[in-house]
Amino acid sequence: MDQNSIPEEYRPISMWGYFGYEILFSIPVIGFICLIVMALGARNVNKKNFARSYFCYTIIVCVVALLIFAIAFFTGAISSLTGN
Repeated sequence: MDQNSIPEEYRPISMWGYFGYEILFSIPVIGFICLIVMALGARNVNKKNFARSYFCYTIIVCVVALLIFAIAFFTGAISSLTGN
């Protein structure tokens, strides 16, 4: 079985493909738009699942960053750094 006999929606993505998509998704605004479009509308199941997993990763990182900022803000760590 060669790669040409596999239907387009199930073709595997190469390692360089994943690497390229990861770089694309890490671009601040354009990458996030591409991430949403690919997570919702990609024809290839592997691309869609990768975009969804990267989107979940992005959400988790944002929540953790917000929690760290909120803890630092409410404990007074930020005001002690700024000298106020």
